Amino acid sequence: MTIRVVVADDAVLLREGIASFLEDADFEVVGRAATADELLRLVREQRPDIAIVDIRMPPGRGDEGIAAAAEIHTEFGDAVAVLVLSQHLEPEFALRLLADRERGVGYLLKDRIVDIPDFIEAVRRVAGGGQAIDPAIVRRLVQRRRTDDPLEGLSDRERDVLGAMAEGRSNQGIADALFLAPKTVEAYVGSIFGKLGLEAGPSEHRRVLAVLAYLRDR
Repeated sequence: MTIRVVVADDAVLLREGIASFLEDADFEVVGRAATADELLRLVREQRPDIAIVDIRMPPGRGDEGIAAAAEIHTEFGDAVAVLVLSQHLEPEFALRLLADRERGVGYLLKDRIVDIPDFIEAVRRVAGGGQAIDPAIVRRLVQRRRTDDPLEGLSDRERDVLGAMAEGRSNQGIADALFLAPKTVEAYVGSIFGKLGLEAGPSEHRRVLAVLAYLRDR
């Protein structure tokens, strides 16, 4: 099934570039927007599977992208996924986005776009109801500290696995990224959930949501 996309970015070269390589990967780009208002109009008209949104858009170049993502979720629920792109590392905006929706959501730095295969895979994952969280955001969240920080009980390797889990990677994806055997990853995952008091759900998706829910509450 072809994935239908709206691309929103006020930088015309980036907007057209993203649209071009999405089309090359057999996505259907049903709209291009330069402002948050144009984005919302196109989403209402086209009902795409996913909207790819710049975090800072005209007129104010503040949090218009996050505000538009929230409005899309209010109007369409999980029917329209949202992948937000940011020029800079802004964990607060990422947490706002994650607080608004639990599935079909992503937050990536624009630097990730240069790795086209990974970016395409992230778009597919988010459009399918999964998550794609930039590794830099995950590292920033994991590195935060509280006086009663439950992460203190995790080993360095468990932290690596937790970070990969929060990015949305499957067990096999974690194994490939960290050069571990799948059985070893399963053991680490079980240990992490035990130490954090989180129960693994019946699917990879629910497991990632539990980890991200924990990180949001830190």
